[in-house]
Amino acid sequence: MCMENNNYNLELARYIWSILKTQITIFMSWGVNPESMKVIEGGLEFHCQGFKHTGTVRIILDEGADLFEIHLIPDSEGEEKIIEDVYVDMLVSVIDENVEKTEGYEERICREYGITENSISV
Repeated sequence: MCMENNNYNLELARYIWSILKTQITIFMSWGVNPESMKVIEGGLEFHCQGFKHTGTVRIILDEGADLFEIHLIPDSEGEEKIIEDVYVDMLVSVIDENVEKTEGYEERICREYGITENSISV
């Protein structure tokens, strides 16, 4: 039974990873530590360092409803945030909104990485 459960969780984690990697540049913008990715009961978790959230992201599939539940667990003091009822086609964007996207995101990226309009050649 335990082995079957491990295989089931591995398949769920692979399924979630297959969704995340469809938008790999967004996923990478979250500052994910690849070594932190691990199979958990019912899903996948990893550690990230986004502009809005630094900590663990846990993604669990509610197979009966075919919806995801996202847990954002901060490294520092603070409340765990749980986002329920996320559809598969919204998974990456919902995580991005809660981990990375900030007000004035493009300006912040330019400031953070020292990018000016003059340094961008088209």
